[in-house]
Amino acid sequence: MEESFMSKMTSRSGLIMSLALASAVLGGCAVSRPAPYKELASSGRLSPNLNDRSGRAPYSFSKPVDWTSRYHSVLIDPVVIYRGADQQFEKISDADKRELATYMRDQFSARLSENYKQVEQPGPGVLRVSLTLTGAKTTKAVIGALAHFDLAGGSYNAVQAARGREAALTGWVMYAVELHDAASGELLGAEIVKQYPNAMNIKASVGALSAAKAGVRKGADDLNQRLSGRRS
Repeated sequence: MEESFMSKMTSRSGLIMSLALASAVLGGCAVSRPAPYKELASSGRLSPNLNDRSGRAPYSFSKPVDWTSRYHSVLIDPVVIYRGADQQFEKISDADKRELATYMRDQFSARLSENYKQVEQPGPGVLRVSLTLTGAKTTKAVIGALAHFDLAGGSYNAVQAARGREAALTGWVMYAVELHDAASGELLGAEIVKQYPNAMNIKASVGALSAAKAGVRKGADDLNQRLSGRRS
């Protein structure tokens, strides 16, 4: 009798937790989309990116450039934290913004230095990379990780992973990349990007900034691959 009662209570607690998590997942399914931020220097040149099927880079501008033959060095500016009214930081502290901005410069520097010599001064053959952190969301403590194990959140995230979309209740990062010829100042390319880890990446769901940092690493890898000609 006692065992049956305890079993029922355990089942009931599990059901309550699942329902609570399901409610949180459904409530968190509204997807924040990047904007062509008005106070960004390249804003007036950006247009909807018709080649982007992932939704990660909805706005872009580009000129035809052979990156590997025209440029041999890269100059990476300190990351700017966007302060415009249309910024998309969701409940993230100034300290976390600064930490993410520093991490972003470190990661992009590390990746791009694989194919380009890193320099501190503009000059011929130097590509200038300007990064602006425009938004970020932290992962909700405990629930973010639970979503990967609970039937309610887990099934949703499995579908999202298959579609290449973001997980429920985990963080993301948004930023702008602007590419200039360092000698002339000519704008060669720009894009607004939203990055996040794979929806079933459990490690990236633990820690407030883990998912956003995973997104930064993903973005740095993606830019490096495109500039080095390894991916169109």
